[in-house]
Amino acid sequence: MQCQKCEREATYHITDLVDGVNELHLCEQCAQTFLSPSEEEEAAEVMPAMAGLLAQHLAVGETADQLARLDQRSCPVCSITFLEFRKQGRLGCPHDYVFFSEELEPLLLNIHDQSNHIGKVPKRCSQGADQQTQLIRLRREMKEAVTAEDYEKASQLRDEIREIESQSQAKDQS
Repeated sequence: MQCQKCEREATYHITDLVDGVNELHLCEQCAQTFLSPSEEEEAAEVMPAMAGLLAQHLAVGETADQLARLDQRSCPVCSITFLEFRKQGRLGCPHDYVFFSEELEPLLLNIHDQSNHIGKVPKRCSQGADQQTQLIRLRREMKEAVTAEDYEKASQLRDEIREIESQSQAKDQS
């Protein structure tokens, strides 16, 4: 179907049921001008109430673009993308709470009515969270080094991981 204002393909089909049935078929460019009409067009506008609904629809399109950009962001420590988080419902490492904080804040408020944890914290994990984050980062870097066939760097990272793990086990035993 063609746009009623120009010859392009109509992508917005608006039906107004307030004063009878009025239909309007617009392309995206004409829909944009419909939202911000000039003073002359305001007087002749057929469906002023529909402009708000159309604005909402276009804003949803912008939100979808923003979500697509957000889905491409990935944590520098564990490399999980926001899309993977949305699909799995789980974050990859403790650093993700910091990296995706802007996006997670409204979600946490919606689910828990708070953004701060109130409750028990495992005794053994509270001190080693930074260490666990470092281990995740080092393992990822080692995997990347092996993929790039940089075996010297991979062996250095392996040794570093073993040292951190042995220190952690020594603390647990004492």
